[in-house]
Amino acid sequence: MSPATLPLVFGINDYLLVFIIVGLVWISSEIIGGRIIPSLRRHESKVQQPKTGLNVVGMLGWNAFFVVSIALAAQGITLLPTWTFFLGIAMIVFGVCVRQWAVAVLGRYFSHVIGIQENQKVVQSGPYHLIRHPSYTGILLIQIGIALALQTWGGVLAAGVTFGLAYGYRILNEEKFLAEELGNDYVMYMNRTKRVIPFLI
Repeated sequence: MSPATLPLVFGINDYLLVFIIVGLVWISSEIIGGRIIPSLRRHESKVQQPKTGLNVVGMLGWNAFFVVSIALAAQGITLLPTWTFFLGIAMIVFGVCVRQWAVAVLGRYFSHVIGIQENQKVVQSGPYHLIRHPSYTGILLIQIGIALALQTWGGVLAAGVTFGLAYGYRILNEEKFLAEELGNDYVMYMNRTKRVIPFLI
């Protein structure tokens, strides 16, 4: 297959460099903003009743998404126009910003595992005013952005399916857990907000 029929990120070029740099920014934000800073904010407080098994589900979803998207792009299947690369990069950056905003607003209560912390309250400010899981919204935007940067609409479809299965399962379990632990405050919060897309889902 000729290079002209492959996505822009394939091969050694400026597009690949941009893709790698944006990817490194995203991974760095997950390490620093998603792990180190919340851990420092918690001080000696620990996440209680952590549901670590749900992380495996999320990882399986990510792996399935990457395998399908890269395979489709590498084979030149379901390709999109070249301009979608730039839209994809913008969506990755936007997704990182949304996710880190959600992490910052949640503060010490944010954790990469589902759990509860001492004196935890229902946070309803910032992005949480409209949706209950804005950090997952950021993940969905990042996945769609990656697929667009790879110029494959099949990858966009894979993002929707794998996110819906993996994070849908995680969200259902998370909300059940939080409703049990935080009580009526969280139930009332659930009744007035959407999960990941304002006014829709």
